[in-house]
Amino acid sequence: MVVKKKTPKVEAVALDDVKLKSLTDSLSVEGDSRSIELAQVLKHSLSSSDPVEQIQLISKAGFMLEQMSEDESSTGPLLPACLSTLAFLYTTLPAKNPLKRAVASALGSGPDWLQEKTVGWLSECLSSSLSSTDTDHFSHLTDSITSCLDGFKIGEKCVHRLLTEVLQFFQRTLNYYVAQNRGLAGRHVAQAQLMQSCLAVVKASMLVVQRSQEPISTGILSASSDQSDLHQVLSGLLNCYTCILTDEEFVQTVQSTAGMAVVLFIRSIRGKGDDVPVIVAGLLQCSVDAGSTAPQWLKQSCAGLYESSRPAAVALYLSHGALAMLSWRGKTLGPQAEKLLLLIPEVLLSLDTRVKESSTVMVVARVLTLWSGAAVDCVQVDTCPPLLHSSLVGGSHLIARLHHHIYAHWEHPLDGVRHQTRSLFQNLLTLHQHCSDHKSDPTSDPYISQLTRDLLALEWHMKGKYGTLACLVEHLGAEYLLKLDGGLPSRLLGLMGDQTLAPYASDLLEKLFVSHKAQLCARFRDGNDWIDGWHEVWVTPLLQVLCTARLDQTTYILDYFLPKLLRCNPFSLSHMVQALQEMPSCTEGAASSRGALGALMTCLRAARSQGVLKSVEEELWGGLVPLPLMRQALVHKHDQVRMDALGLLCESHRSTEQLSRQEMELIRHFLPFNLNSQSPGVRQQTVSLLKKLLCRVKDSAQLLQKRKDQHENDKDQQVLDMYQEFLCWFCETLFQVLHPGASFSRCLMALHLLLLIAEHFTFNTGSVGFALGESVSASHAQAVLYCLASNFLEVKQLASNLLQKLLPAAVRLQEPARLQSLLQVALDLSTSTKPFDSVTAAHLLNLLLHQLGLQDALLGCIQKQHIPLCPPALKQSQASEASTLEQNTLAVVQWLMICLKEEILKAESSLLQAAASCPLYGRAHCISAVLQQLNTGSLVLLSQWRAVVSELIGLCYRMSDVVSPVVQSSSPEGLIPMDTESETSADLQKILQEIQPRDTNDFFTSARELNPSETDHKSEQKEPENTVHKQQICNAGGSDGEAYRVTAQMVLVCCWRTMKEVSMLLGHLCQSMTLYCPLTHPDSRGVITEDQVRHTLDRCHLI
Repeated sequence: MVVKKKTPKVEAVALDDVKLKSLTDSLSVEGDSRSIELAQVLKHSLSSSDPVEQIQLISKAGFMLEQMSEDESSTGPLLPACLSTLAFLYTTLPAKNPLKRAVASALGSGPDWLQEKTVGWLSECLSSSLSSTDTDHFSHLTDSITSCLDGFKIGEKCVHRLLTEVLQFFQRTLNYYVAQNRGLAGRHVAQAQLMQSCLAVVKASMLVVQRSQEPISTGILSASSDQSDLHQVLSGLLNCYTCILTDEEFVQTVQSTAGMAVVLFIRSIRGKGDDVPVIVAGLLQCSVDAGSTAPQWLKQSCAGLYESSRPAAVALYLSHGALAMLSWRGKTLGPQAEKLLLLIPEVLLSLDTRVKESSTVMVVARVLTLWSGAAVDCVQVDTCPPLLHSSLVGGSHLIARLHHHIYAHWEHPLDGVRHQTRSLFQNLLTLHQHCSDHKSDPTSDPYISQLTRDLLALEWHMKGKYGTLACLVEHLGAEYLLKLDGGLPSRLLGLMGDQTLAPYASDLLEKLFVSHKAQLCARFRDGNDWIDGWHEVWVTPLLQVLCTARLDQTTYILDYFLPKLLRCNPFSLSHMVQALQEMPSCTEGAASSRGALGALMTCLRAARSQGVLKSVEEELWGGLVPLPLMRQALVHKHDQVRMDALGLLCESHRSTEQLSRQEMELIRHFLPFNLNSQSPGVRQQTVSLLKKLLCRVKDSAQLLQKRKDQHENDKDQQVLDMYQEFLCWFCETLFQVLHPGASFSRCLMALHLLLLIAEHFTFNTGSVGFALGESVSASHAQAVLYCLASNFLEVKQLASNLLQKLLPAAVRLQEPARLQSLLQVALDLSTSTKPFDSVTAAHLLNLLLHQLGLQDALLGCIQKQHIPLCPPALKQSQASEASTLEQNTLAVVQWLMICLKEEILKAESSLLQAAASCPLYGRAHCISAVLQQLNTGSLVLLSQWRAVVSELIGLCYRMSDVVSPVVQSSSPEGLIPMDTESETSADLQKILQEIQPRDTNDFFTSARELNPSETDHKSEQKEPENTVHKQQICNAGGSDGEAYRVTAQMVLVCCWRTMKEVSMLLGHLCQSMTLYCPLTHPDSRGVITEDQVRHTLDRCHLI
């Protein structure tokens, strides 16, 4: 994620009226013409409220100052008033305001003769600010002092002039913060803010001391005693730093910075003599005697650091300060500095065994790495001091302890600790190299040899081992490790099957083969004589693993190792291809291994993704891979081999890369054999890869067409014709799969791919682009239509989406007879007892809603069934501003509601009959699906829709009331087996009672035969077993019926699905329909009222 850098906020100067008047008056006195002009610009800037304009005016004032002449403007009070105004603005503005930089630029742009006056006025303003006792301004003043030292020469001179006052301000501020911190225990937010402010002051004081070395040295040497103001303030600041270091309530960042400040102050006070390391060593050892060269006032200021009861981490922060603030690079150390350098790791290692917090362990690891870097700088001189030589060579007591620290922390949970540990090991190798007697040939060093053998002998599950071996590879070269362990590449490749070790093993492998290649190239400078040996060491074990190991064991080899190997030596690809072709196909390995052919496809695909394998127009991939092998791989028994082969064909770095005729022929070979895959993952990969192929066809065709339009080219036209032919074959093959009885996987794959064709191209007819509409016949559209009857919801959805993208002439919905027939099928399926039939009905209705003749077809269906009722929308005039979709939707919803009313009446009288013949959920599902097609924000027939919504909510309440006794029952929903016993019952109340769990309950162990003619009787009659009553009944369709065999499961499914559809329908109405408020907004175009929404929510709580 790219994080946009924050732009500094520009704010205008806001002054109170009194101060503004005072500055304006001071700029209104008499003066020369240039000064008057400058004063006018400044007054305009002060009165402006636009920050951008203020910056422009201040910049203009700076330019005018630069043009000032000493002869014309040296006298008079107006120019000093201008300088005073700019100085006041500088000390007032926040540090991050760009206007402050503009003021600094203006002050610094004055001529040389004006510089001293500018320093004086800015010093006066800064001194006035420093004398303030308002604690709220401490942070602002600290930032102002820091800004003076940020490339601002005038400001730096002011700080030097006011050095004692500045340091006194820092002392006063730190004392205040230390006192405040004692009262903030438990108040974490306030304490965090205080820590930030305290850190800023400590850093600012260090910056001032670093930039003021000369004034400090001069002031200390010229002072007659230790009681001078400068001594007093330095002593006070050291006391403040001591308080911070010994107070464990301060965060580590502040304490670490305070440790650096202590060492910096000691160095600044005592100069660069040998007594500085002695004093610092005394502080580290917590010994006054060790630091006896320190003056008494310094010992008193740091008294808390000499106490034995000080926190253990004080030595850690002082060690960090010594390494950061003292100079270790590019010079020969004195004896005291050498002792200090060797003392620091001893102190740190003694702390290492005592600290437990991860954050402190991290600081210890970082400081040890910093020490090792300083030690490397010290030994990289012409003559290494004897003490350092004997102490830092491998095998010494100190180095042994440091190695023990590395082994103890190389698997620490914190990434930072592990990284610092590896850096420490690398620096220790460098130290040994400079201090040992085997500088020219490290491989002959017995210490290095033993260290390498010891590391190789450790268990491979230790993750820290890999990083240290990588350091040895950099130090010694890969050939030395391969000489000690020739099976190292195979062993590391075998470890790549472990997800936790794969990243570490791959990094070590990369270090090894890159180093090995560099060594071989250096030895064989002419030609490629080295490459065979390199292949034998690195490529041969890789191919062996790819051929024989299980697929899951090679996942991380493909992700981590193979791409790195190909990037290191792209010419290895041809060797891999040749070796795998010569390898016998019956190579022994795991049963699920990919074999030589699979390994070949894997290597080629990886090379293709890395840009190593590129297509050549004349021959596929330069003839590197024989086409018979590709055909064999595309129909291989292993899924992953087929996917690798397909990926090799489809994937490309450029989406405009042309498809060759050979690639198309290979796709023709692949597709028919791979549409029936039973693996969802393989189906998903196939669709994804073929989508990339179609994108290449589309993008490259656009490029070819553009090039053809600019320059007539027969070759480009031939490629486009080849694309057209290929796409037509592609569509024809997929449509032929969709025959009745086709498997789920075939239908799913074919529909997915046909939708991709519709997404990237079009099924229309015409001369623009590829005309694929001609490849879609009526039989093809009918096959897609049959998919709506599938039992799988995903197939239904895909088929529905595809039908909407096919040519209307192929689907033939404009034919009145076909339209009415399909509508009748949808209405019949909407009341089916099979739940998936209602989904089919919903998709059919959504398909038909866009047809102009739907209302006539609906009227024909109603008249055919001789039903006297008719939807109100069919009785009204057809002339309306409403869209065809809205009118059709209204008519269909009204008719479904009429049917639903009749079915609710039957359910209220006999829930058994409803469950067996006309379950309610089908109609409700169709109504929900139909309403989802509408754009409710642009409805025209508002009055009709308001009536429909009101009536529909009432029907939902009635359905909920019918099924609630069953849904709210504690019966085990639908888990009861059906038996062959048969009983009759027409009493709904008794059935509802029997659904309740009881010891004598026999409802769940017997099926019921419902005699429709006896539903109105209040008495029960026993019937002989397996008797079926064939009497006329009246159902939703008005057709003949017979007795129904009803089980508890049928009742429960009916009730639960009905309740689900009711909830979804009510939720859709409340969410999508616009709100209608007749009292407050009578002209609003809403549909559902606020009361209806509220009542619906209350009803849902009851459900």
